Amino acid sequence: MGRASQFAPWTPGTLDIHHISTGRGSSTFVLCPDGTTMLVDCGATSPSPATVPYLVDPKPDGHRRPGEWIARYVSRHMAAARRKELDYFLLTHFHDDHMGKFSADLPMSKFGDYRLTGIADFAETVPVGTVIDRAWPDYNYPAPIHDPHSDNYQAFARSALHKMERLRVGAGNQMRLLAKPESYPDFEIRNLAANGEVWTGVGETTRQFFPDTKLLAPAQLPTENMCSIAVRLSYGKFDYFTGGDMSNDTSYGRASWRDIESPVARVAGPVDVAVANHHGYQDAVGAEFVAALRPRVFVINGWDSSHPSSVALSNMLSLELYEGDRDVFSTAVKPETKIAIRRMSELKSSDGHIVVRVPPPGTHFQVLVTTNANESDNVVAAFGPYTCT
Repeated sequence: MGRASQFAPWTPGTLDIHHISTGRGSSTFVLCPDGTTMLVDCGATSPSPATVPYLVDPKPDGHRRPGEWIARYVSRHMAAARRKELDYFLLTHFHDDHMGKFSADLPMSKFGDYRLTGIADFAETVPVGTVIDRAWPDYNYPAPIHDPHSDNYQAFARSALHKMERLRVGAGNQMRLLAKPESYPDFEIRNLAANGEVWTGVGETTRQFFPDTKLLAPAQLPTENMCSIAVRLSYGKFDYFTGGDMSNDTSYGRASWRDIESPVARVAGPVDVAVANHHGYQDAVGAEFVAALRPRVFVINGWDSSHPSSVALSNMLSLELYEGDRDVFSTAVKPETKIAIRRMSELKSSDGHIVVRVPPPGTHFQVLVTTNANESDNVVAAFGPYTCT
């Protein structure tokens, strides 16, 4: 481990993956080798009287909404590529800690009939080119999707601000380099899964793991988390996995198809960096998932006292599931969690933005932890270089 004080700006040919630490949900900014920009999720949950004891403190503080903080963060870092517009926003699923929580007291958008939270807040100041989610345009799988948070997002989606697309599972060119693709032929974002449909690993063919919803009672339908989008990002020898809130809960073995994270991990294959599904919660990051991906680095998007669970963390650290060193990082950890789960002391970092930097030609990478206490972007710890496998 080394230490530094100033974050070096992105340079052409480098892949930067920023796991943004707001304490209010998941959001990951990707600055591609040619300067193409992408944001995966833009979470903005908020505490209620019942949840206050369980949430970490907002980062840097609560005087701005999470979507505003994320927009400012992304704007700072994509300036190095002379970009002012986000090319792609990918929403993994329709939960507030990934897209924004609705509240009637939030300000209205100047662009449409929706409140400013999460991605809607972000797009108020940073133009977005294409928005991709799992259910556009009908939002009816596995059943009609209606709740205040989703309705607000759908109003944003239907605005004229951006192009809308539904994720094409199996595709390797839906999210592609837009500036100089010919310079980086070994860069790819592969759509692995959504709505229980999973890439086979051959061409763009897929198969469906969920049963026909017409055969299921309402209580048996796939959950929103299970329907999450998963993608694999590759650059040279470097591979990265992120899968939203995919889970492995099989209802005590009564429905094996409900473990969606395992088949997705198997088709993704070994990767160098993996984001812990569902923030490392108790129904995710199972043994099969970990054994199939066997990353050198795990990243946890933490914001609650249950992130991660002791079982999920033990799986990530288990030398029985796969051999070799591995480092685990979290964007934020509730202090009480460090006491309840002793192995939390084995995390390399438990507070701060986690930046995975992959210089050309994609044979090595490093992890930089930058402060979330302010907007200085000072590096508080540096790890690596790691060799890509």
